[in-house]
Amino acid sequence: MEVILLERIAKLGQMGQTVKVRDGYARNYLLPAGKALRANAANKARFEAERSVLEARNLERKNEAQEVADVLAGKSFIAVRAAGETGQLYGSVAARDVIEILAAEGFNISRNQVVLNAPIKTVGVHEVEIHLHAEVEITIELNVARTTEEAERQAKGEDLTSAEAIYGVDEDALRPEDFFNPDADYDIEDEQEEASAEGEEAGEEEDDK
Repeated sequence: MEVILLERIAKLGQMGQTVKVRDGYARNYLLPAGKALRANAANKARFEAERSVLEARNLERKNEAQEVADVLAGKSFIAVRAAGETGQLYGSVAARDVIEILAAEGFNISRNQVVLNAPIKTVGVHEVEIHLHAEVEITIELNVARTTEEAERQAKGEDLTSAEAIYGVDEDALRPEDFFNPDADYDIEDEQEEASAEGEEAGEEEDDK
């Protein structure tokens, strides 16, 4: 379907341009959201008659979006989620979660403004893009942690998924042989027999007393 854009749409075109889009995209988003008109003679005439009003409205929305962007700039938000020792979440943080977190801080952001290509599935400090307007974009930090205390540690640069954080050891100092030595002559039966012999010797010493 061909439509006339009533505002700039990223990766699609500028206000006033006639572009071809998928029918579903036009019917389900562009047209009902008031971002485009069907491309026909009547709507082209309508657009030209209302161009100055549309441009003024777009400028107003852009300025409003920029004000929100100025407040959001440099902010970090915390998402507390259950996760294992390695940092893998027992679920995920999706765009709807980002919306709820921002709403709790007083920011009214819609689903289509959050750019999250895939749900977040690990603890850590993640960057999330927010498109407040076709010409106003900002990136926020989402600090995903098991507790607020861990979030504070992550904010200071600590990696909670490192071996040092999990096991209390310096992972840079670990060697493969610290975990498993393929050349070692290890036999569980020998170890059991040795333990048994030590026990018998201890018993004999006790009897001698």
